[in-house]
Amino acid sequence: MEEVGSDLLETIGIFVVAAAATTFVLRVARVPSIVSYLVAGLLVGPLFGWARVEPEAAALETVAQTGIVLLLFLVGLELGLERIRQVGRVAVVAGVGQVLFTAAGGFALSILLGFEWIEAFFIGAALTFSSTVVVVKLLDQKGEIGTVYGQIAVGIFLVQDLIVIVALTILSGLQQPAALAPGEVALGIARATGGMALLLGGAITVARYLFPRLLRFAASDPRTLVMGSLAWCLAYVLVAGALGLSLEIGAFVAGLALAQHPIAHELRRRLHPLMTFFVVIFFVSLGARMELGAAQEQWVEAAVLSLFVLVGNPVIFIWLVARSGYSERTSFLTGVTVAQISEFSFVFAAMGVSTGLVGPRILSLVGAIGVVTIALSAYLILYNGPLYERIARTGLLRIFRARGTGDEAPVVDRLRDHVVVVGMNELGRRLVRSLHARGARVLALDSDPRKLADLPGTVLVGDVDDPATLAEAGLRDARLAISALRIEATNKLFVHRCRAHGIPVAAYGFDRWMAAQLEEVGADRVIESRIASGDRLIEELERLLPGRR
Repeated sequence: MEEVGSDLLETIGIFVVAAAATTFVLRVARVPSIVSYLVAGLLVGPLFGWARVEPEAAALETVAQTGIVLLLFLVGLELGLERIRQVGRVAVVAGVGQVLFTAAGGFALSILLGFEWIEAFFIGAALTFSSTVVVVKLLDQKGEIGTVYGQIAVGIFLVQDLIVIVALTILSGLQQPAALAPGEVALGIARATGGMALLLGGAITVARYLFPRLLRFAASDPRTLVMGSLAWCLAYVLVAGALGLSLEIGAFVAGLALAQHPIAHELRRRLHPLMTFFVVIFFVSLGARMELGAAQEQWVEAAVLSLFVLVGNPVIFIWLVARSGYSERTSFLTGVTVAQISEFSFVFAAMGVSTGLVGPRILSLVGAIGVVTIALSAYLILYNGPLYERIARTGLLRIFRARGTGDEAPVVDRLRDHVVVVGMNELGRRLVRSLHARGARVLALDSDPRKLADLPGTVLVGDVDDPATLAEAGLRDARLAISALRIEATNKLFVHRCRAHGIPVAAYGFDRWMAAQLEEVGADRVIESRIASGDRLIEELERLLPGRR
């Protein structure tokens, strides 16, 4: 046991170092991180044999599986009811239409390439899903998530995520090849569907009647919140296993239950680094276990199926989005975003191998298609504007009969020229109300949602130490930032970040030493205790606003 544990730690260490080095090198070429992880796995596994995978395969599989469980948990956290309602008709039509087209086309193409029908089924399903992680990361890098095509793409991925869960549910009903007789298939799917209904019913009940009190109690302590949410996730994973469902389904439903509460946003930020670590292990181990011999033997099949994804998916999306009344440019840019397979494609293929329905060569084939399509589609997304201009000049896009222009404006009203107030203690809440009453656009930020209750303006649950929180608060576009916190290190870091963005900043200096520290790091105004409760403070803060000094 001790030797296996040592081998496991050694293998994980090699995986992490290889992933970091490969990501660093390939970042120059803007290669997506998932592709870098797969390449790292190929390097340490089949190419050079630096990592010994087999002796500790079970333990390593558990570590990798944890990453996928957390990934599905975070996907569930993204799907609040409000976001589901915001997924428009075009996202549903395009998402479902593409799934049907790609699944059918991939299945037929696989049959023509000589695969058995069960292998063709898994290949077609693996080609169906596009990568939410890759596309959202690239759109965020370009600052285009708020564009029309960015919002349509995100909506489509939400639809696809729901279809993934349905597919995993069906797969849970097909556990062994012997169960593929029509009657056994129907019985297996019925059991899985019934288990899914019980799982959802229990989650809805807990989310409605138990979570509100528990989350209010845990929200004041981030550590309690994170540990409690992880405990809920793992408990529901065990429930899913007891019902005969996949662990991924349990994690997704657990996240979906938490997504209906304001604290979900904070949970996503806190759990994302943990999930990233385990997902790295999953993809590196996936690359390390790929059979290069099988992939080389199937290079023709991999090339044909990759071309189908790179060309077929965009074509069907351009046509479907254009039929929904959007412009030629929006239709094209949306179509380009889906020219890759998803991280869930690997999960789906790996589940097929683990249940014995298909052999390892299908996983190797899907891995090869993933490396090709994710890498190439990344460049398509990064340079989608110039690519559209060149193709549009040829007149090829006219066959889709999309309307001219008119929908390229951003659909998201970004917060600008506002005042960010951090820390909803008595001082912070009074500042928010007073500034709002004087006509300022105010965003109130605190890690405890209870302290944000009944405040005017915009509120955000989050940790001010987290750069992602400050980005969501629109700090770069703020007119003024104020910290009412009594935490020395946090106030100094907040002032430093505001100065880096050129934003006027005031912070609470609760004693002379702290006031001196804040002035040293560049605070424009130090709020002193003797004026913290009077109208004079508001007047002094208003002088910091651009154009008011």
